[in-house]
Amino acid sequence: MLCTRLTNARFLTMDPRRPVAHDLGIWRGRIVGVDDAVTSLPARETVDLGGATVLPGFIDSHVHLAWAGLKAGTPSVAPCERIEDILAVVDAAARRPAPSGAWVDVAGYDQRALGRHLTAAELDRVSHGRKVFLMHDSGHACVVNTAVLDLLPDGTPHEDGFLAESAMTTARRLRLPYSQEELADAIELAARACLDEGITACAEAGIGGGLLGHSPVELGAYQLLRDRGRLPLRVQLMASGDTLRPRAAHTDDGFTRALDLGLRTGFGDDWLSLGALKIYTDGGMMARTAALTSPYEGTSDNVGRFQDDPERLAALIVDGHLAGWQLAVHAIGDRAADLALDALERAQKLRPRPDARHRIEHAGLIRPDQLPRFAALGVSAVVQPNFLRCFGDDYATVMGRERAGWMYRGRGFLDHGVALVGSSDRPVTDGAPLRAIQFMVERASTSGRLIGPDEAVTVDEALRAYTVAGAHACRWEAAAGALSPGMRADLVVLGDDPHRVDPSRIGDIQIVRTFVDGRDTRAEG
Repeated sequence: MLCTRLTNARFLTMDPRRPVAHDLGIWRGRIVGVDDAVTSLPARETVDLGGATVLPGFIDSHVHLAWAGLKAGTPSVAPCERIEDILAVVDAAARRPAPSGAWVDVAGYDQRALGRHLTAAELDRVSHGRKVFLMHDSGHACVVNTAVLDLLPDGTPHEDGFLAESAMTTARRLRLPYSQEELADAIELAARACLDEGITACAEAGIGGGLLGHSPVELGAYQLLRDRGRLPLRVQLMASGDTLRPRAAHTDDGFTRALDLGLRTGFGDDWLSLGALKIYTDGGMMARTAALTSPYEGTSDNVGRFQDDPERLAALIVDGHLAGWQLAVHAIGDRAADLALDALERAQKLRPRPDARHRIEHAGLIRPDQLPRFAALGVSAVVQPNFLRCFGDDYATVMGRERAGWMYRGRGFLDHGVALVGSSDRPVTDGAPLRAIQFMVERASTSGRLIGPDEAVTVDEALRAYTVAGAHACRWEAAAGALSPGMRADLVVLGDDPHRVDPSRIGDIQIVRTFVDGRDTRAEG
C-alpha cells in the first residue's frame, strides 16, 4: 500500500526516460513510481493537485542559513541612502538595552548609494560607548567604530573604519561565538523561508571559520535541529577551509592537512551531511574586492584583492584535494578564477580524482579563454543569477561593456560542457529560485536592462540548474533532482508551468505546496 498518491497534476520529472507524468506514488518518503505503475495501487491518502505543475524540489547549492536567520532579526540600514539616516538607525540600535559589553550589530550596509563608505568617527558619534559592527550586505566587508579598531592587532588594514575580507574576519574573531541554541533558531527560521520558495535541499556554504562562520562548533547547531526534529529541509554543510589543520597521518594516506578525525566530504545521512571544503580566494563585486585582471571601470588601479597570499591559497586547494575533499572554491573575479583553475589542475596532476566534482562558487566574471579550462577539469560553475537580476545595472557599469557579457554566464558554460548549477548566496540577495530562473532565460535586471543576453538559456536548462545539476554538484544524484522511482519524495507544486507562461512571469508563479520526504511542509509548519 502506498503512503500517498498524488494525482491530477503535470509532473515534470526531469527524468528523460519519462519526462511527464500525471500520477505519482510515495512510500516511506520515496517515490515508488508514476502513472500506470501506481494508479491502481491502494493508498492511505490520495491528494488531488487540481491540475497543478509539479517539479522536483529546488536545490539551492550555495546558501548561508545561519547568517540569513540572524540578519532577519538584526536592525538594518537598508534601504537608507543618506549618511544621516544610517546613523539614526545605529543610534537607535545602540540605545537598546543590552548586557554589559554587548556589541551593536547592524545589517544591510551598502556604500554604493552613498558614494563613499561611512567612517569610524561617524559611528563614534552615535555609538554611546559601545562597540559597533556594521555588516556589508556582500558579507565581504564591514564598518566599525573606534572602540573596535582599538582592539584590532597592530597592522590590521582598514580605511577609516572600513575593513574588507581578512581584516573583517579579524574583527569578527574579537567576539565570543554565537551559542548553538541561538544559531539553531536562526537556521530554522531561514530554512522555513527556503521551503516557502520551493527549496527542499541546500548547501550551507562555509561553517566553523572563514568570512562567515559563527562558531568553531557550528555544526552542532544543525545537529541540535536534527535531533529535535526541527530541521525542515535537507542540508549539506561545507566546512570552511581554515578548519583544516596539520595532521600527522600515515604517509600512505597522502595528505598533511585534515579536519579532526579525518572527516571529509560524504559523511552524514539524507538529512544532514558534510559536503565540500569551502575555500575563499577573493572578495566580491559589491564591495569592489573581487580579484580582476583589469581594473574596475572608473578606477586606475583597483583590481580587487585575494584573501591571502596566492601561494598559500593554492596550497590549501591542493591539500584539500589530496585529503579527499570535494572543493568549493569561491572565485568571483577572473584573476581569482585563474588561481583556482591553476591550483585544481596542479592538484589533479598530483593525485588524479576523475570524479572529484570540484566546484567554483560564483564564477562571477569568466573570460572566454577560461571556459575550456572549466570543462577540461570537470569543474562545476555554481552561479547566482539573482545577483545580476538585482545588482546587474551596477555590476555591468563597473565591469564595462566587454566584460559585462562575461558575468555569471549561462550559455557559455553549457556550450563548453560545463555543469551549470543554480544557487542564491542567501541572504546577500533574493533567494527565490523561480526569479533566478526567469533571469537565466531573460537576462534582464529589475530595471529591464539586458546583461549578457547571449548567455541566456532555455527554461528547461534553467530548471535543470536548480534540480538535476544541483543534485549532481552535491553528490545527491542517486536520490534527488528528479521524480523517478527510488528518489526522495521531495517536490514543489507550482501554480503554473514555467514552460508555458511568458518568461517575464516565471518569477511570479505561485509556490502552492512544498513536499519533503513525502510530507506537505506547509501543513506541518
